[in-house]
Amino acid sequence: METGTLISLALYFIAMLGIGVYGYFKSTSDLSDYMLGGRRLGPGVTALSAGASDMSGWMLMGLPGAFFVAGFSEVWIAIGLVIGAYVNYRVVAPRLRSYTYIAKDSITLPDYFENRFADTSRALRLVSAVVIIIFFTLYTAAGVYAGGTLFQNAFGLEYEYGLLLTAGVVVAYTLIGGFLAVSMTDFVQGCIMFVALIMVPIAALSIMGGSAPVIAEVSQISPAMLNPFYGATVLGVISLLAWGLGYFGQPHIIVRFMAIKSLNDFKMARRIGMSWMIIALIGAMLTGIIGAAYMATHGGDLGPAAYLTETGELADSETIFIVLSQILFHPLVGGFLLAAILAAIMSTISSQLLVTSSSLTQDFYKAFLRRDASDKEQVLAGRVSVLLVAIVAVSISLNPSQNLLSQVGNAWAGFGAAFGPLIILSLYWKRMTRWGALAGMIVGTLTVLFWVYVPIAGAPLSSYLYEMVPGVIMATLAIILVSRLTEQPEPAVGREFEEMEGDIQQHAE
Repeated sequence: METGTLISLALYFIAMLGIGVYGYFKSTSDLSDYMLGGRRLGPGVTALSAGASDMSGWMLMGLPGAFFVAGFSEVWIAIGLVIGAYVNYRVVAPRLRSYTYIAKDSITLPDYFENRFADTSRALRLVSAVVIIIFFTLYTAAGVYAGGTLFQNAFGLEYEYGLLLTAGVVVAYTLIGGFLAVSMTDFVQGCIMFVALIMVPIAALSIMGGSAPVIAEVSQISPAMLNPFYGATVLGVISLLAWGLGYFGQPHIIVRFMAIKSLNDFKMARRIGMSWMIIALIGAMLTGIIGAAYMATHGGDLGPAAYLTETGELADSETIFIVLSQILFHPLVGGFLLAAILAAIMSTISSQLLVTSSSLTQDFYKAFLRRDASDKEQVLAGRVSVLLVAIVAVSISLNPSQNLLSQVGNAWAGFGAAFGPLIILSLYWKRMTRWGALAGMIVGTLTVLFWVYVPIAGAPLSSYLYEMVPGVIMATLAIILVSRLTEQPEPAVGREFEEMEGDIQQHAE
């Protein structure tokens, strides 16, 4: 590995660990500080930390790889994500921030569900916590897998060592600094990702001689590369657009909305977050498209490399960003660009680890084992939980069975179906009951699992239609039907919320 690359990566790791130490001294005095940053995030940190924790290594590896192979037929994913993120800012963010604060200052989603519906049975807390732990462990495993793949393909490091290095740094600053450290590192990582996704496609386009040669070359590769409708089916387009439905139920994203300092900050956060997302997605898509043209014309001249076959073809489409960053830039800059991939991976892993540890601590340890646990004891339990979840995720990633996009897609659909309809209806529908909420979670989760793992005619149903679609539909129907059939209790936070509704609507505009 070049010295410049090593220097860039070393500086990146030092910066992340330094932020973790800063977070330790600044905001880990009690559980609310450690798990939610004391609800003091500004709009910029809220927006970029939500974006960075959302996109993960998928933004710099999975999405460019998909466009490298299939071209603009994959654009429907990006369109669905943009629409979903925008609606999430408008429909969910302000109300969730207000509702979770009114509902006894709920720190976690299971906490909110229990307080929102005055669920003395604790069933809502238990089931939602189980869903979070299962799907986030799988989601975290996908992120660790991406880190191992990066070190294997870019540095020739053994895959297992790459896993351990990625997980080790993330665990260190997450465990030490808590939510504030995670949000601040996500902000920095979001900036790095943004710059990298502008630099790489522009440099590759310049080397290719402009847009005309690129268009001509990709047209020869496949007629599908520039045609978003080529080979498209109705179910296929719906499946790709449906990724946007997942935003309403992603705990690691919406927890940022719960932590923002003021309702007044949401408008600015939305503008920053959506601008960042649209530009970054365009950069990722162009990296794949231009990368396909570059490899078709220059791949045979690159010589033997870890990421190329003997004929100069890309061995793994998901490494196209890595390839371009290393062959188009000076090693010092190339190291910065590789740090962008690490930033994408680590930002998501850290958020998932913290949300999972929050659930283990607040919704299991305190709720069922140590109800009188002090804040200091809960913070310690949270740190131990971070370590335990990371160990399980690394164990799963030692034998990966799917590509990165599929792993992320399954976990994304699981959360979207289990929590998305529940969160939206809990914020807008007064007639909703705790039994309806419980039914929605269970039905949504089971529908996704059935769609992914039960084969019909030799293939899972997810090969025909993305599991998010039936999961969200069935969860919504379950919530409405069961709520109608069960007695409506007095909402635990209904009257207080109604008094604030005018202000919430004003700040959402």
